[in-house]
Amino acid sequence: MSELPLDHPDHPDFVYDEFAFFAENCNEFDLVHEPPVIVERIDHDLSDGRSLSALRWGTDSPEVVFLHGGAQNAHTWDTVALGLRPTALLAVDLPGHGRSSWRSDRRYDPVAAAEDVAEMLEVHAPEVRLVVGMSLGGLTATSLASARPDLVPRLVAVDITPGVTRDKAAEVHAFIEGPQSFANFGEIFDRTVEFNPTRTATSLRRGILHNAHRRDDGSWEWNYDRRPLGADDGRDPADLWDAIEAIEAPLLLVRGSTSPVVDDDDVAELMRRKPDSRVVVVDGAGHSVQGDRPIELRDLIAAELNGV
Repeated sequence: MSELPLDHPDHPDFVYDEFAFFAENCNEFDLVHEPPVIVERIDHDLSDGRSLSALRWGTDSPEVVFLHGGAQNAHTWDTVALGLRPTALLAVDLPGHGRSSWRSDRRYDPVAAAEDVAEMLEVHAPEVRLVVGMSLGGLTATSLASARPDLVPRLVAVDITPGVTRDKAAEVHAFIEGPQSFANFGEIFDRTVEFNPTRTATSLRRGILHNAHRRDDGSWEWNYDRRPLGADDGRDPADLWDAIEAIEAPLLLVRGSTSPVVDDDDVAELMRRKPDSRVVVVDGAGHSVQGDRPIELRDLIAAELNGV
């Protein structure tokens, strides 16, 4: 073990610093890295005693709020956030993900998550102009836009509609429902590469470090709550098509061209439910558009902020 380089995650003296990788993000996508990068970790206490954690970019009140997908965390938006500087942003760790509290009832559906996010935005993003949500985060943003239109003036849904099914997202489920822990970093890295063949080794290493931790015995474990989902309270959070109809905010759906998660039938239903919706397909992107084509997504978000 001592023969490993100091920056190897399995080296006993390796120390994870969540803010140490921004130069990597910039270099990978030809962004100018101009330190200092103004970002801090904040936490918000929820009314039931749990807390939500988030990354706050910039010093002003956030204009954009980011909600990540299932089994991800706020750092999935790092490259997009770096590209949008100096725009003030808030990237939230959804309940049970990142550094946010786990739920004892294991309710991680979009409706429950939206209720938690609303509490945080009221305090930490009262002047939000745009909410961007990917996958689970996109469904959460949909629920939020329907229930709290004051918190979602504009909405970008990244590769998700209420028409998502387990079959459409089979590859996603296969990855996140795999092993919880791994004997060493090499094992967790190899599995991640297997399911993300188009991503660079550097980006996958960075993503794992943001989304997993090394335990005292040297093994690695994912950070997100992987326990079986609990029973809901009688609502059907999976059927959010009615919520789509209730959304007053402009809605942009961003599809990944190689992703099976959103199909043409989903788009047709979206347009039937909310005819003023707009749809953009990002060439070469899979489900996680922010990881595969962050600059293209950055440009789309910037245009939304300008009301285009």
